[in-house]
Amino acid sequence: EHEKPPAVANGELRINGKGKKLRKPRTIYSSLQLQALNQRFQQTQYLALPERAELAAQLGLTQTQVKIWFQNKRSKYKKIMKQG
Repeated sequence: EHEKPPAVANGELRINGKGKKLRKPRTIYSSLQLQALNQRFQQTQYLALPERAELAAQLGLTQTQVKIWFQNKRSKYKKIMKQG
């Protein structure tokens, strides 16, 4: 049987039109990238768009990767602070 190529609908990659999303592989950050991200997080927990763009360019990451890293880090930080 001939397989159809994956279809893209609403920016989501789908297999056989069944609605199963193909997820991008998890980003593996280098130790240098993590060091820079953590250092920046200690300075400020929120980045403005130009700051995010600059940091992403410096580290060779996408702006989305930087944005999500900061979101996750804030979430972990708040969780830790809540525990005491």
